[in-house]
Amino acid sequence: MRETVLKTKLTEDCPKETVKAFVDEVIPQLTLEEKIGIMSGQVTEKKLLDDLFVIEHYNVKPYPTMAVDRLGIPNVRFVDGPRGVVAGSSTCFPVSMARGATFDRELEEEIGEAIGAEVRAQGGNYYGGVCINLPRNPRWGRAQECYGEDQYHLGEMGAALTRGIQSQNVMACVKHFALNSIENARFKADVKIDKRTLHEVYLPHFKRCIDEGAASIMGAYNKVLGEQASESKYLLRDILRDKWHFEGFTLSDFLWAVKDAVKAVKAGMNIEMPCFCHYDQELPKALEEGRIDMADLDEAVGYILRTVVWFETRKDPQEYSLDVVACPKHIAVARRAAEESMVLLKNENQVLPFSKKVEKIVVLGVLGDTENIGDHGSSKVHPHYVVTPLRGLMKKMPGAQILYNDGSDLEKARALAADADAVVIVAGYIHSDEGEYLADRSDIADMGGDRASMRLHQRDIDLIHGLKGVNPNTVVSLVGSSAILINEWVDDVPAVIFSFYGGMEGGSVLADILFGDVCPSGKLPYTVALSEDSYPAFDPNCTEVEYGYYHGYCKMEKESLPVLYPFGYGLSYTTFEIGKPELETFCKTAKVTVRVKNTGKVKGAEIVQLYVGCENSAVDRPVKLLKDFARVELEPGEEKEVSLHVSSKDMAYFDVQKDDFTEEDISYVAYVGNCSAGNLQTQKFKF
Repeated sequence: MRETVLKTKLTEDCPKETVKAFVDEVIPQLTLEEKIGIMSGQVTEKKLLDDLFVIEHYNVKPYPTMAVDRLGIPNVRFVDGPRGVVAGSSTCFPVSMARGATFDRELEEEIGEAIGAEVRAQGGNYYGGVCINLPRNPRWGRAQECYGEDQYHLGEMGAALTRGIQSQNVMACVKHFALNSIENARFKADVKIDKRTLHEVYLPHFKRCIDEGAASIMGAYNKVLGEQASESKYLLRDILRDKWHFEGFTLSDFLWAVKDAVKAVKAGMNIEMPCFCHYDQELPKALEEGRIDMADLDEAVGYILRTVVWFETRKDPQEYSLDVVACPKHIAVARRAAEESMVLLKNENQVLPFSKKVEKIVVLGVLGDTENIGDHGSSKVHPHYVVTPLRGLMKKMPGAQILYNDGSDLEKARALAADADAVVIVAGYIHSDEGEYLADRSDIADMGGDRASMRLHQRDIDLIHGLKGVNPNTVVSLVGSSAILINEWVDDVPAVIFSFYGGMEGGSVLADILFGDVCPSGKLPYTVALSEDSYPAFDPNCTEVEYGYYHGYCKMEKESLPVLYPFGYGLSYTTFEIGKPELETFCKTAKVTVRVKNTGKVKGAEIVQLYVGCENSAVDRPVKLLKDFARVELEPGEEKEVSLHVSSKDMAYFDVQKDDFTEEDISYVAYVGNCSAGNLQTQKFKF
């Protein structure tokens, strides 16, 4: 389609004014059928369901809207995500939650560049994989598709992915707008929320991605304040268009997000995906009856075409043959993402890294040799291979004897562990425990949904308890997405590492970390509490739910709730010293500068985090909020200066009476450290 549109009077890298003039000229030439086609996906419902449950796999090829060749009008060619390109057999990166643990904007942008290239190589021009919903409770089945519990962190990582994707002239879709964080009830839940909570907690990360230039926003399935999110004038017009001045186009979640075509179009929902459905069936009659005007359709078509034509006329930075799909360069990026993501939670007596002189290693647990890359819903990537923990260790240590047992026979597991030099227990979840909930059908009953619990399966707990004290060189590798509560067994083992769903190279990276060729540097993008009661209430079968102002570390701190591991926490094989912060203000911005030194014996990376609290605010505020972070890599003995920033605008609160954000002339407190709790250095300041 790029060639088709460039055969018109448009030229490569033409300005936006030229694109707008072209679109204004062609819209009157479109038939009603063509306009509705531009506003609709072209996949039949049967084809979609066959892709999901019967033939090949979902989104094996891009899902298109209508192109109008006679006028040189290109279409949207949708490819899903976010752990990689769903189409074909693409590179499988770690899930977004794992990448959130890297706190590495530059790496996430590089991942976006790789994903964008693979989208283009397989005929797509639109990537539905910038998922930045806020997981208010870790039991949400699709928490793995998001970056973490903090809205600032979500926005920064989502913006980085957006930049990378769109650098390849692929339209980035930010989803799901808005308040989507319950899976089983997503088709029926009505989310109640006050305006301040909405604008301060659940929307800033969406605005951040829009400010970054995101091309498209996907609506959600759930209701918001009594209306379907994909038919909400308040979300799609009052906020998205009028407040945020969004110039891209909106697109519905698939099949069941739109219920009323007229209401959706008038509210600002531009494309119904992925099938001819309500728009095709209802809009022609609504036009005849005067319930909608042609100007409403032209407005939607205008937003779509201005965006698509703009991206289709940009000069490409590279060629996009199928050779780029799962190429060595992209697999290396996936591997680096896994390296930076894994979080070392406990390392008593420096059990890790294991010595490479070990002769016998035992891998225990049903997940020890399971290809486990995340849920099996719309985000499922289909790589050519997946390295399991067992296979990763076998590849890493070819000279050692490596045994595997699923741990179901506890006595046998104890005997194997007692006779080994090192023991690796792999515990956690698979796609049937957490993931996208597709349907209530017996033939797909193992397909995802919200977690039943925040704790491990009893089989894993029994295995860990049963091995207590058997072998001093024992580590538990936790597989999963968001927080797993482990306080009932964590004292039974000397070492614990959260390895997430680590992508196609996850098993290789786990082995590298266990034997010290990679120094762990991931930080928790969520809080691990001691009780499920510390998190907001969660009902996966609700029809109505209220989202409150506090969740995650803000809730824990506000209510003085004890936690096992705070947000931003993670150990290393080396040690770091963060110097005293120096703070200066200018133009209503505070710059915090610290020196970071690697005081240990191996190369490593530290994540310096800036939190800010308020004094004497006119409204109730969190104790502190993350406002900046920086990843710094250091050789042994090396020292670097790190600068972090926060502006007065960043600290504004949403004034319900003014219906806008308000900055306060008050004192603030800067907290600097390597997690949200513990030995943070503080300094008061005013903008």
